[in-house]
Amino acid sequence: MGARPGTRPREVAVTLQGIRLQGLLRLPPGATGIVLFAHGSGSGRLSPRNNYVAEQLGAAGLATLLFDLLTEPEEEIDAVTAELRFDIPLLTGRLAAVTEWALKQPELGKLTIGYFGASTGAAAALAAAARVPAVAAVVSRGGRPDLAGEALPRVRAATLLIVGGDDHQVLELNRQALARLRCEAKLEVVPGATHLFEEPGTLEEVAALAAEWFASHLMAGR
Repeated sequence: MGARPGTRPREVAVTLQGIRLQGLLRLPPGATGIVLFAHGSGSGRLSPRNNYVAEQLGAAGLATLLFDLLTEPEEEIDAVTAELRFDIPLLTGRLAAVTEWALKQPELGKLTIGYFGASTGAAAALAAAARVPAVAAVVSRGGRPDLAGEALPRVRAATLLIVGGDDHQVLELNRQALARLRCEAKLEVVPGATHLFEEPGTLEEVAALAAEWFASHLMAGR
């Protein structure tokens, strides 16, 4: 069985503020929502886990945009120092700027916006959602929403936090962040999963939960 038309990614380049970020865009026919991915912990547009989730969202009729939050020179620095992946203001600014870019594209501008954040990218997704009114929904996978800090109470987008049941420290941090959110918010715990959801069937559950959440909050359109 072949892939649904539009679910195969195509390379795009986002140029903003003098830098160029590489991305992968999936645009199924009839999509009414688009999910922008905020990667974390040194990951990028080629992340196999996030690409798997993007494929499942595409099969559900949602457009997706995976892009590198860091430029190639920045990635080289981060590979040594691991500092930029924790620079939440930098990542937040990049995600917000790419969102504004997407809203200006003829084929994307009418789509309802959602964010999917992983690890430190989840903090950037929530902080950007607090800044960009167009964002309707956020899903965090094994994220660090606590790093969004004072932005948490300002988030208005419906937020789903997905954490592995065996990822004990991150689970506690997500519970604390959930208590600070003032928007529609939910915590889903995937039993037996650790931080990277490497256990059989756990990433599939993440994709199913994300697809359901985004379908509920994005598919109706703006």
